Amino acid sequence: GSHDSFSYWVDEKSPVGPDQATAIKRLARISLVKKIMKKWSVTQNLTFKEQLEGGIRYFDLRVSSKPEEIGEDIYFIHGLFGIKVWDGLKEINSFLEQHPKEVIFLDFNHFYAMDDNHHYFLINRIRSAFGSKLCSVQCVEYVTLQYMWEKKHQVLIFYHHPLYQEYPFLWPGNKMPAPWANTTNVCKLLQFLETTLEERSRYGTFHVSQAILTPRVKTIARHLIRGLKNTLVHRNLPMILNWVKAQKPGVMGVNIITSDFVELADFAATVIALNDLLLEEDEPAT
Repeated sequence: GSHDSFSYWVDEKSPVGPDQATAIKRLARISLVKKIMKKWSVTQNLTFKEQLEGGIRYFDLRVSSKPEEIGEDIYFIHGLFGIKVWDGLKEINSFLEQHPKEVIFLDFNHFYAMDDNHHYFLINRIRSAFGSKLCSVQCVEYVTLQYMWEKKHQVLIFYHHPLYQEYPFLWPGNKMPAPWANTTNVCKLLQFLETTLEERSRYGTFHVSQAILTPRVKTIARHLIRGLKNTLVHRNLPMILNWVKAQKPGVMGVNIITSDFVELADFAATVIALNDLLLEEDEPAT
């Protein structure tokens, strides 16, 4: 999976998003501030299509209306506005059309400046984009690849808002817990990932291990120009990847692992390779 999956492009020309504090919005009137924000808002380099081609199958999505804009269009957001959600959904669906056996998870977990009308607009966009590819809510353990292929389903949508109850194809957010370490310290991050795996529910939910470091205000202040990738990601990714390689998949093991800048250091290939351990378990003893 990728963290803030949509953030490969953010709009420096648009106003700062409603996910930011008032003080940041005031500061952002200075054009240089937005350039710095961009360095810390962008957590991916690859487009949706490129991420899909690289093996990413779980997408972490934050969305918002533009309060100053007429209409109900919804945009991806991380400090600054990204592309329209509709454009992203179409790009993802185009990949699925060409790869009918691939299955993806779209996790809509943060909503900003959205009333019920905005939600209905977004949900209808989701339904328009994917149609019969959408998998209705089931017991998690039933949702095998075989089940998805038989039903010709390819998309699971997780929707962290009470309106999920009105639509059979919206999975509740509590089926996709994604505990967040909120630290700049890689040792604390790895300890957190271990602890939350031990506490993982044995049945009934998926589970996201967020293998990401989060900058503090002072981190940004000290390394303004360097940005997230050069300050936190490059330096710590080898240790994070070593942790991934040591994991076991399956019940009480890792399920979904997310990272920033997923193209670095063969992240996706390393996670995907863990599935070979499951295949080894299935082989009859010789």
